[in-house]
Amino acid sequence: MTEPPNRQKMAADGITAPLRYTVFRRIWLASLLSNLGLLIQGVGAAWAMTQMAASADKVALVQTALMLPIMLISMPAGAIADMYDRRIVTLVSLMIALTGATALTVLAGFNLITPETLLAFCFVVGSGNALFGPAWQSSVSEQVPPDALPSAVALNGISYNIARSFGPAVGGVIVAALGAVAAFACNALLYLPLLVVLLLWRRSVEPSRLPREKLNRAMVSGFRYITNSPPIKIVLLRTLVMGLIGGAIMALMPLVARDLLHGGAQTYGIMLGAFGMGAVVGALNIHELRKRMSGEAAIRACTISMAFAMAALALSTEPVLTATALVLAGAVWMAAIALFNIGVQLSAPRWVAGRSLAAFQASISGGIAIGAWGWGHLTDFAGVEIALLTAAGLMLISPLLGIWLTMPRVGARNEDADVLADPEVKLSLTGRSGPLVVEIEYRVAQDNARAFHNVMQDVQLSRQRNGAYGWSIARDIADPELWTERYHCPTWFDYLRQRNRSTQSERALHQQAIDFHIGPDPVRIRRMLERPFGSVRWKDETPDSASAEVLPVVATAAGSST
Repeated sequence: MTEPPNRQKMAADGITAPLRYTVFRRIWLASLLSNLGLLIQGVGAAWAMTQMAASADKVALVQTALMLPIMLISMPAGAIADMYDRRIVTLVSLMIALTGATALTVLAGFNLITPETLLAFCFVVGSGNALFGPAWQSSVSEQVPPDALPSAVALNGISYNIARSFGPAVGGVIVAALGAVAAFACNALLYLPLLVVLLLWRRSVEPSRLPREKLNRAMVSGFRYITNSPPIKIVLLRTLVMGLIGGAIMALMPLVARDLLHGGAQTYGIMLGAFGMGAVVGALNIHELRKRMSGEAAIRACTISMAFAMAALALSTEPVLTATALVLAGAVWMAAIALFNIGVQLSAPRWVAGRSLAAFQASISGGIAIGAWGWGHLTDFAGVEIALLTAAGLMLISPLLGIWLTMPRVGARNEDADVLADPEVKLSLTGRSGPLVVEIEYRVAQDNARAFHNVMQDVQLSRQRNGAYGWSIARDIADPELWTERYHCPTWFDYLRQRNRSTQSERALHQQAIDFHIGPDPVRIRRMLERPFGSVRWKDETPDSASAEVLPVVATAAGSST
């Protein structure tokens, strides 16, 4: 029996709605344990470094070693997530992280660990997490329906921060009682449940009629999409700034515990737990925050609140006051990051979801990694209090970015459009034939020239982010009503991909441009092979090498689509 629509909507709106779906629930619970292990290892690594090195920059480099791989390999990881089975990608990435955690445990167990080896294996663990992230996050949309996606994104944030609430405190107890080697071993063991759950997941894969792109071409496609998508660019820039400034808290937390609160590993774990507890509170209120405030107003409120929390953290010498400030900082940090994440997930179509989320990961992790290095050096020069007060001041003025980079409005996910039939082809083509040149002729009334030109600027971005290049729009000087849109695609396969990557809103935009066309004849479309070498038999006795590779095509063109 089907539930009434209003009841379904209420269920989808609830923060716990995604847990009704078995696959998501199992992966979520297993990822909670994995996150718990990662946080326990983080405490062990940071505290082990404080025991081996006195300088603040080396302590901060632990955070850099864990986060830097996400910035360095995020785009290849995102491309791999879009090109291959995301379940297989997550399994391979977890094995890489497990290998790093196991090696760290063995070296620490034999007392062979040094600051350099600690950073190296933290980098290996970070590399596994970097490969895991885009595939895991982009597969969330395959585990829950679209209306439950924002809640699923928030729940994934809650998973990490529930672990952060308890993991650091548990890690502090483990390190204090058994040493860093036990923390590293816990991380290795807690990867196993997630590996088992992913092995049991029977992901349904819809095979593509076209071969997958090569890795370098897929990375270029992702970069092209992002650079031609203004909403995603704005979100990524704001995320980077948030990571650069807000990363001061996580980078300097061991020094806050050691130098300002005069505590040990357990104090450090408790402070991290307070931050994580606040993050859970922030994640639980994402839905309410999105309902009551626009994206820009919500980010502004989060950054201003975080500035005051960072200032209190710098000036406090009392554990209770410091923990209270960290609860506030964790809540607004999680709220801001979740808002950025939701903005990217709902703006990117499915074909580039992994690469868009990889760029988001690169922005936040790169900001934290670079910021951690900078805040560590500033702390060596001026002290932890001055470093935190400087970060608080920068965070306080960061909402001014909204004047130039206003957060975009985010609604429902932009769904993929139906697959188009191939255009009519009489020339023998292979997948590598190209470049393809597409020309579209519109006849537009002169009174509508300005409005048509404005629409075509949006069409340009749509074509370019889906794979076209060399786009232009020209107007005939002898016939002012005649306009010609022209663009290129590298190969025939690239053209087929480009025309089928359009979302429903992009198809509506293309139709809006076509609606300006006047006259008895439809819009005229030409598709031409720019360098037809190989399509011409230069001598009568030359065999037609392309004949065996000709692609089957649908004989009728797909309506007026280009």
